[in-house]
Amino acid sequence: MSTVRKAAMALAAVSVLALTACGPTEDGAAGGSGTPGASPTTSPGGSASTAPSPTASKSAAPKKTATPSKPPKPGSTDPDFDVFPCSTFDVTFTASLAEPTTSSYLLKITNKGTKACRALGHPVVTFGDLGGQATERGAAPGIEDALRLEPGQSAYAGLMGGAHDGKGKSVDSIALTMNTESDLKQTPLKASTPGLYVSPDKNSVTAWMNNAEDALSL
Repeated sequence: MSTVRKAAMALAAVSVLALTACGPTEDGAAGGSGTPGASPTTSPGGSASTAPSPTASKSAAPKKTATPSKPPKPGSTDPDFDVFPCSTFDVTFTASLAEPTTSSYLLKITNKGTKACRALGHPVVTFGDLGGQATERGAAPGIEDALRLEPGQSAYAGLMGGAHDGKGKSVDSIALTMNTESDLKQTPLKASTPGLYVSPDKNSVTAWMNNAEDALSL
């Protein structure tokens, strides 16, 4: 074989090898493994399907929550929760002679308002121009059990006169204020008590009661 022919064949071989090295591979062709694509999945019927590419899911709309109802007002289920202690602004006051021999008087208050109030504890009784006040006789119910006065209802207390021991003095009037368990300033209510003998530490008054008989028998 001539030298020229051998050289031509060698050149042709080199050209084929160069074209093979530079050409597209199977993996780089469309549909090859070099191109990202969906992975086929097999459906229950046996046919292949392409699963969608994962994408960010839309955020779910927030669920509406029920607005909690307002809690009931404390004590609103108790019919007495807004019944305040009676003051002298809520009542009228009278005093009547109950026992002449002992100079005892029946004290009476009446709710003159339009709302109920509670007559707490003992009345606070002072003696005209004299100093001091009547001492408390007997126990009184607590504020929760205090006597409730509806409009027009009355409560009673018994004021015992002192013995004529020569150490006291007779007065013609007394003044009353109510126990309110507070520092509420009250205008004293006055009542006539002719001949009431006031002796130091001898005059006493009962707690408020719902009838005159109990008030005078204690």
